[in-house]
Amino acid sequence: MKKVCFITGSRADYGLLINLIKIIKKNKKFTSSIIVTGSHLSAKHGLTYKEILKDNFTINAKVKLNIVGDKSIDINNYISRAVKNISTELKKIKPNLVILLGDRYEIFAAGIASFIHDIPICHLHGGEVTSGSKDDIYRHCLTKMSSIHFVSNIEYRKRVIQLGENPKNIFVVGGFGVDLIKNTPLLTKKKIEKNLNFKFKDKNLLVVYHPENSNKKNIIYSFNQILKCLTKLKDTQIIFTNANSDINGNIINKMINSFVKSNYQRAINFTSMGQQNYLSTLNVVDAILGNSSSGILEAPSLKIPTINVGDRQNGRLKAKSVLDVPPNSRIILKAIKKIYSRKFKNILREIKNPYDKGDASINAHNILKKINFKKKKKKKFYDLAI
Repeated sequence: MKKVCFITGSRADYGLLINLIKIIKKNKKFTSSIIVTGSHLSAKHGLTYKEILKDNFTINAKVKLNIVGDKSIDINNYISRAVKNISTELKKIKPNLVILLGDRYEIFAAGIASFIHDIPICHLHGGEVTSGSKDDIYRHCLTKMSSIHFVSNIEYRKRVIQLGENPKNIFVVGGFGVDLIKNTPLLTKKKIEKNLNFKFKDKNLLVVYHPENSNKKNIIYSFNQILKCLTKLKDTQIIFTNANSDINGNIINKMINSFVKSNYQRAINFTSMGQQNYLSTLNVVDAILGNSSSGILEAPSLKIPTINVGDRQNGRLKAKSVLDVPPNSRIILKAIKKIYSRKFKNILREIKNPYDKGDASINAHNILKKINFKKKKKKKFYDLAI
């Protein structure tokens, strides 16, 4: 019996793991457990662990980080708590393999705990680059701690090899965000309006913005440029989802709250919409605006334009539906006008998502079935030919 442990720290990574968890749970040759940590257990971020329970999954352990502040000292404290307490839970569960997705600091902590326990790690979505955020470094560190790699594109496989990983252990399975879309029944606009208690109109935008690798002053300036642009769009409904628990995330959330309060007739915000509501909303809006990975990884599969502001997603492969713009209200407004043009709408019809390589979760499961991860191998640095 193969004992697999999934560790999830936020609504973002959990959404991409759902289908793989379901498939593995159905396989009688696997036993699986789930450790929940990070913003899942934060009231301020929507207590999203409840979504896991709604999906009829058992949570085997909750590792609370007591997320309140968003300063660098706070993040360091959360990481140290996560390493210590996830380590304790892993000692109890004794998995043969830990599955981690992405690049968050709490997942980085889970990687440290697993690695020191000599538990093999399977890492999902490695090899990607987001040079505008600290997540970039967490992701590459997780790659170095992992033994099995499921990447979303051939270009990312090359980068994982470049990081010194053996090509035999790197598998291109596709993007797990695309997988989520394919396996989520999307709601009608009428049903979404009822769930969100919000009325769509002729023009609608979804805004998701997270902190970049920048100081407080620059973050305020950049997000203010977005809000300044939105203020000019009098005929447009705005749906915000709050920023994550990164450094300076609280600042963005306060700015969102202030904007919504002043524009309550056409704007609304959510700490967490839930996966089905979020993807269904993404499917009916005119564009996603901000710097979320969702605009890069998932929106193209729905033929929805992305207005990607700033540097956070710099380095990622992008479909032609993604418009990169600086944090400048005039240029952002110009991009918004562009998505409504007939020419751009024609481009959208032919969009191909570089992360759509088939059924990622099924592909990953089929590979895991063949791997004997009970047999521990000493990891070696794979040198490229010079």
